[in-house]
Amino acid sequence: MKKIALITGVTGQDGAYLSEFLIKKNYIVHGLKRRSSQFNTDRVDHLYQDPHEKDRNFILHYGDMTDSTNLIRLIQEIQPDEIYNLAAMSHVQVSFEIPEYTGNADGLGTLRILDALRLLGLEKKTKIYQASTSELYGKVQEVPQTEKTPFYPRSPYGVAKLYAYWITVNYREAYGMFASNGILFNHESPRRGETFVSRKITRAVARIALGLQDKFYLGNLDAKRDWGHAKDYVRMMWMILQAPEPGDWVTATGVSTSVRDLVRMAFAEVGIELEFRGKGVEEKAFVKSCSDEKSQLAEGKEVLAIDPNYFRPAEVDHLVGDSTKARTVLGWEPEYNLKALVNEMVQSDIKLMEKERYVKDGGYDILNNFE
Repeated sequence: MKKIALITGVTGQDGAYLSEFLIKKNYIVHGLKRRSSQFNTDRVDHLYQDPHEKDRNFILHYGDMTDSTNLIRLIQEIQPDEIYNLAAMSHVQVSFEIPEYTGNADGLGTLRILDALRLLGLEKKTKIYQASTSELYGKVQEVPQTEKTPFYPRSPYGVAKLYAYWITVNYREAYGMFASNGILFNHESPRRGETFVSRKITRAVARIALGLQDKFYLGNLDAKRDWGHAKDYVRMMWMILQAPEPGDWVTATGVSTSVRDLVRMAFAEVGIELEFRGKGVEEKAFVKSCSDEKSQLAEGKEVLAIDPNYFRPAEVDHLVGDSTKARTVLGWEPEYNLKALVNEMVQSDIKLMEKERYVKDGGYDILNNFE
């Protein structure tokens, strides 16, 4: 008998990689996606199987984390062995603009799934993974952060995830459910959303190198994050549900890098060395040298400036995780380092932007998607 998994947020970066991983493990994967007037399944289209095919191992369902009736019905029909709750309004900056929806989807959404399992009598059958986040630590109380570090969230997203974390612990202890939190630090990939800072950087680098864009803007360059590859982290999600006992697990590389240094690394992948001048909102980055013949960027060209609108109302300065528990108990180790991750993302975005340049050189307009 194949195991059955339900993944909420299946159309996101983590949902796509996790689906691939579980299918290779011989799972039948059911995914929850929101209804949209446009296709929003780019990351999982290669896994799609026509409903008329027999023995499908990847099945999509319409649903939403704010709809209890829908979630109960789907869980009852699917009877999953494992649920991976990855769905969330996950953009920290945007959560300040839509705090109520963020709390509803990210916080109460988790409760809806947990209570659905209780109401359906599946608390002993179905294991659940809750996607927690390093944003729980916010105004960090110690460096590095472990499972025992006190939480101090600094955004509506972080606060909503705090509720989700503790309601998961509560249902585990109250009803004996196999419900675990994965406190995952920043994890990126070529499939990362375009408005997240890592992907925003690599897209901009590719566009600038190919002459499609002159410069771009960021916020706090001093912020430090623990960046890993999403593939390593979805593997850990699965390992968490295979553990002998439920629990809470920090997943991180243990290495922190500033946004400024991430920018340097990304430009270095296209042969561009940067020089940063100024301080605070006046800081800018200029081309110091360019060794890539394709780029042809002049020395002294400004490629990055600061936009105060990108600063958060409450900043999170330094996140770096200590995943000793995951490494010693479950044997998890990351297979990617940051340099390999940045290289993969930049090269992927260069291929993507080369298509745009080809369209532009053919005399057609390029429609840029910006927030």
